[in-house]
Amino acid sequence: MFKADDLAIFPVDLWIQQGVSWLALNLRPIFLAIKWPIENFLWLNDWIFHVIPFPVFVVGFFLLAWWLSTRGIAVFSAISLIVIAMLGVWNEAMTTLSLISTAIVFCAAGGIPIGIWCARSDRVWNIVRPILDIMQTTPSFVYLVPVVMLFGVGTVPGEVAVVTAAAPPLIRFTNLGIRMVEREIVEAGLAFGADRRQLLFEIQLPLAIPTILGGLNQTVLTAMVLSVVVAMIGAEGLGLVVLQGLGRLDVGRAAVGGIAIVLLAMVLDRITQQLATPKKSGRPAERGALLRTVVRVFRGGRPDETVPVVTRAKEAL
Repeated sequence: MFKADDLAIFPVDLWIQQGVSWLALNLRPIFLAIKWPIENFLWLNDWIFHVIPFPVFVVGFFLLAWWLSTRGIAVFSAISLIVIAMLGVWNEAMTTLSLISTAIVFCAAGGIPIGIWCARSDRVWNIVRPILDIMQTTPSFVYLVPVVMLFGVGTVPGEVAVVTAAAPPLIRFTNLGIRMVEREIVEAGLAFGADRRQLLFEIQLPLAIPTILGGLNQTVLTAMVLSVVVAMIGAEGLGLVVLQGLGRLDVGRAAVGGIAIVLLAMVLDRITQQLATPKKSGRPAERGALLRTVVRVFRGGRPDETVPVVTRAKEAL
């Protein structure tokens, strides 16, 4: 009887091992160049979060959460931070928060432009889409193998893995948000004389902001999960607390780290979810106006433009 074991076995593991080794030896300057900005920005974030006194940080985070979301979420955030401090893992929580905030910055800096590029070109999207499929279906632990071989071990290589794994949702949602803009509005903008740059920055991006923020929410949650997994390669933070507890069979220590992770994840999830929720009036509307102003300034326009193309296009419909 013919069996599966009788088939020729391809040495895929050996090929991958040799390929990664070749990359590590011959392209090391490139990987050092990738690592340098992440390392320095992570160090700056970590220093800021640790140098701020605990009461100042809680009050500041409360006010920021209130401005970005609602008063109830702000109160929940402040209570969660106080509980984390009472659990005795405040420093570890600040390290994890610096990991996540750094990942958000780099994911936004790279993911949003790639998403825009995909939305403006079907050919690019057809190339990028299967790559994103592979990245999002790859188990989290698999990311650690090439990262260790190319960047070493420690918190910075862990941050590289977090950024790599957390970027795909933001790319997908940016592409989806721009493609979902109603064709009638786009055509009205073109009728008013908008060029491709104005069409993107004054019509498509402002209308896609809620969807992009939804992608940011998924990026934050993915970064939170990976920030725990990367403790296996020496990254510090709450994940290391859980890993140490499991390694020593100290269930209490592992539970403390787990509770702190859950609270921090819930806080970040509620805030980013609220950002992605469209509102008709009040402070969320002011945030939307602020985001549109930032987009106009970024494209080179004046922040005091009171009648953007998107408004005229909507009024024409």
